[in-house]
Amino acid sequence: MTNNQIPQLSTLKKSVAPYEKTDLNTSIKQLINTLGPLVLLWTAAYLSLSVSYWLTLLFAIPAAGFVIRTFIIFHDCCHGSFFKNRKANDIVGTITGVLTLVPYRQWKHSHSIHHAGSSNLDKRGIGDIWIMTVDEYMAAKPLTRLYYRIYRNPLVLFIIGPIAVFLIQYRFNAKGARRKERMNTYLTNVSLVALYAALILLIGWQAFLLVHLPIVFVSGFLGIWLFYVQHQFEHTYFEHDEEWSYVNAAVEGSSYYKLPKVLQWITGNIGFHHVHHLSPKVPNYNLELAHNASPPLQKATTITLSTSLEALKYRLWDEERKVFVSFKQLKQRLRMNEPALSEGLKVIKPGFQSE
Repeated sequence: MTNNQIPQLSTLKKSVAPYEKTDLNTSIKQLINTLGPLVLLWTAAYLSLSVSYWLTLLFAIPAAGFVIRTFIIFHDCCHGSFFKNRKANDIVGTITGVLTLVPYRQWKHSHSIHHAGSSNLDKRGIGDIWIMTVDEYMAAKPLTRLYYRIYRNPLVLFIIGPIAVFLIQYRFNAKGARRKERMNTYLTNVSLVALYAALILLIGWQAFLLVHLPIVFVSGFLGIWLFYVQHQFEHTYFEHDEEWSYVNAAVEGSSYYKLPKVLQWITGNIGFHHVHHLSPKVPNYNLELAHNASPPLQKATTITLSTSLEALKYRLWDEERKVFVSFKQLKQRLRMNEPALSEGLKVIKPGFQSE
């Protein structure tokens, strides 16, 4: 969908407004059909230890899926879209935050910043994945380029990332965090210690680690992948502040991740990410309905399980062409000295080739 084809915000918001209403019965039902299976699968994984660890891992994978579904409930609570009552959102958000290792108020704050500046080149750095433009990368010092290359390596993003983010980063408050946010992080950490200590006393630390670590790792991997792939596709949307548009950022800067129905359900419809960014007040169970009710939203970039794998090669945002490029593509363009590259890049081209 091109920029001039995107309706005004008021028009699109009007089309999804009926779906911004929460339904208490649906929310409670979702809590039951999410937390119930999670507890049962975790228990089954533990009991299977006496049979085969491969069977344990077989139970751990769907359990990780239900951790993702639990996170979607947490996510809705952060947006105040799971319950009408703010206190109910805060309580359930904090509890599901403990289960998913994410402090409720800390993540709510950073995620609101992500929504306010998603796809805005002048507002990167909080609640998002590090993205450099071609110009920035070429002008950066060698150590910065090396660090960026390491950071963007799939092994770092998706293997080390879940451990670094969910087990370490979220245990600490950001500098300048407000009191409520700091206290909620402390509460989450204390609750985690209490919950894990109780489980260790009940089943032993070896059994606990054998069951829980695979679930934490797989759910963390999937969580980072979902966030990554829904903003990092070839013809996504990025603009500087003066040209940035909220509507364009939502509809063009977020994809529609078309998943098989089972995966769509387990991921809480988060594949309709363009709808979510347009209106965060739409609860997860209404995202598909909102998508189907608005023809313009159905024209958002659609990716599938197979095409989403292409996102692994994207590293830098090319402002000239408005596309993501790989390091290899950048190197090839510099060798060809393509005219579309900026004059600034041509000046420092020799320095890049000498690396």
